[in-house]
Amino acid sequence: MIPLQYYLIVSAVMFVIGAVGVITRRNALVVFMAIELMLNSVNLTLVGFSAFLGDASGQILVFFVMTVAAAEAAIGLAIIIALFRKKLTVNLDEINILKW
Repeated sequence: MIPLQYYLIVSAVMFVIGAVGVITRRNALVVFMAIELMLNSVNLTLVGFSAFLGDASGQILVFFVMTVAAAEAAIGLAIIIALFRKKLTVNLDEINILKW
């Protein structure tokens, strides 16, 4: 059995990498992938605690979170494609369609 600390360490590293990606990158696709990485790190934490406690409720919650994440990915990519068609860039600094 894998100790809980290993799950938490890997999850924390994944979350930090995702947070750094969101803060430092300006490409919308890279930021979107970093957000997905952060979401998956939380899923890994839930699975780790579920295995540690011997309860399947964390794994069931991960199933629902992954379902919502799949829908969010489809909608997010559609928004990014629409922004690219309108502005011809995915650089977040150059997209200002919500400003007056």
